[in-house]
Amino acid sequence: METSKNTKFGLEVCANSFASAKEAENGGAIRVELCENMAEGGTTPSYAQIKLCKSRLKLQVWPIIRPRGGDFLYTADEFDLIKEDISLCKSLNCDGAVTGILLANGEIDLKRCAELIELAHPMPLAFHRAFDMALDLNKALEDLIKLGFVRVLTSGGANTAYDGIRTITELVKQAQGRIEIMPGAGINPQNISTIKQKTGAQVFHSSARVKIESKMQYRNTTSKMGSIEEEYQYEQTSADLVKQMVENSL
Repeated sequence: METSKNTKFGLEVCANSFASAKEAENGGAIRVELCENMAEGGTTPSYAQIKLCKSRLKLQVWPIIRPRGGDFLYTADEFDLIKEDISLCKSLNCDGAVTGILLANGEIDLKRCAELIELAHPMPLAFHRAFDMALDLNKALEDLIKLGFVRVLTSGGANTAYDGIRTITELVKQAQGRIEIMPGAGINPQNISTIKQKTGAQVFHSSARVKIESKMQYRNTTSKMGSIEEEYQYEQTSADLVKQMVENSL
């Protein structure tokens, strides 16, 4: 499936900090999915991160609303956290928010998702890769369309978007413009053009991260603060990588 030469391309960046969001903007991204704890697939960012991005950046800011890592089956308390964070994003005039809830049987939690759509209105909601963990992607897509989600992030149920090209292509055809299908997971400057041409998708998702070496001169090599192997470095979005993906997809 080939995309039209007149199709408007867009790159959303999964930004793990204000610094990453700023790099995404400088590289030409149209939007950031703002999050924290990317090692766990992304969790809800802090109030300060959201507020700073909204006040200092021009690109769209869509925080992920996910109270923890792991699965997408939430307790009543966790659902309350999700609702509070969506209300917070709405109060900060976010362009939208990204969330997702499943039932224990792998289907979309229609009742809770409908409640979130109503709570967020008129702020739009997108559905994250909880979609890829659904029992039936075709049915799940129709459910999201009926609920009123404007976009769904997907790897086609595969480990990477490149591996899921065939399924993503089918989802784009099924959607027929009723919801935006956004490929994500493992998208980089080397494969984004191929994924774009074969799937017919218009907007793509990437973290575009590089490792930043710590500037600490003194380093305690005995004690550790967490489970990350190398703590004297961190990951941050690179404006250069974002720019490369934008250019390679034209």
